[in-house]
Amino acid sequence: METYAVGFARPDRWSKGHPAEHPAPWHAVEAHRLPAELDGEVELAVCGAIVQVWGSQQWARVGVGRTACPECARLTAVGRALTRTS
Repeated sequence: METYAVGFARPDRWSKGHPAEHPAPWHAVEAHRLPAELDGEVELAVCGAIVQVWGSQQWARVGVGRTACPECARLTAVGRALTRTS
């Protein structure tokens, strides 16, 4: 799938009384509809995390940042230039 929405992990909602730190809260979500239509929905990220979609964000921009999930970035190949072998 070529289009990805952006999801935000909310670990503070999963741990009662123990807000968890999450160094990479932004995740890629396969967009089966336009990302704006998925805004606010809970979806499964490509890495398997359960996230809430932020339809106004773009994975191409968020995915290269330091707070993006490294597994989602790897699976979606964000920021990787394709090289040509001769």
